[in-house]
Amino acid sequence: MKAVRISEAGGPDVIRVEDVAAPAAGPGEIVIRQRAIGVNFIDTYHRTGLYPIALPSGLGLEGAGDVIEVGAGVERFKVGDRAGFCSGPIGAYAEMHAVPAARAVKIPEGVSDGIAAASMLKGMTARYLLKRTFPLKPGEFAVIHAAAGGVGQIAVQWAKHIGAVVIAVVGSAAKGEIVKALGADHVIDSSHEDIAKRVREITSGEGAHVSYDGVGKDTFNASLDCLRPLGMFVSFGNASGPAPAFEPGILAAKGSLFFTRPTLFTYTRTPELLQETADDLFDVIAKGIVKIAAPTRYALADAAQAHRDLEARKTTGSLVLTP
Repeated sequence: MKAVRISEAGGPDVIRVEDVAAPAAGPGEIVIRQRAIGVNFIDTYHRTGLYPIALPSGLGLEGAGDVIEVGAGVERFKVGDRAGFCSGPIGAYAEMHAVPAARAVKIPEGVSDGIAAASMLKGMTARYLLKRTFPLKPGEFAVIHAAAGGVGQIAVQWAKHIGAVVIAVVGSAAKGEIVKALGADHVIDSSHEDIAKRVREITSGEGAHVSYDGVGKDTFNASLDCLRPLGMFVSFGNASGPAPAFEPGILAAKGSLFFTRPTLFTYTRTPELLQETADDLFDVIAKGIVKIAAPTRYALADAAQAHRDLEARKTTGSLVLTP
């Protein structure tokens, strides 16, 4: 079968598509013949070495398709089921992938493989952020950075459904139009506007209740400065590079703020939590509460170009590879 492999950390040029042996299902595993493979920022972190992985290695943590083999001891899945995964194991950029059944979810009717692969990692991330890390309540002010991105677009819609006042931060006027169409109450274009200043204006000087920040280095100070006393800074990604180290006393100085660096895996650490999170996501998709735009598609052979476009922020919404 065809699969992406890297033998060294580096830029997109280290990506190679090779012929490798098809996987077999070990005990507790299923093999999925993939119809769509999610492309996410964390994949670029693995490729560059920001998040070190053992090399040589595959890439990718998310995919969806049909179960073609079931290993010993697996009871939740059978051959022919539609299944997806979004937390590895690494190596999803392939025609087939062996996945622990405990880390896979069932995909319901009405949700296509492409939409599942485009939304699981991003949508389940949005779900834990909005409903568990800082459970949003109606009327609360929420700053969502990179709001036109994959996580951002889902988070904007879901936060509006909850009843929050959504302050969407984007990097261009075109991306601002996207989040307005999704229901954002206020849009801040960081290419020419001061984020913290605008949030203070919008909130009559009080600041936001929460800042959901997947950008990292470039927006770290803005997130700190846009919060009201006892607000929460949720730093969940590093799209612009790692957030800087900081003295904890700064949280006291800026209003006894809360700071957390959560991960999806922690919030979905059991099969039950994982399926519950996925079911909640698929439910809001099926009901039209959260609309997932048709993903930008690349052939598996064009994985390197998908990474180039993602890192250059030339894309909006989700990207998938098609084997």
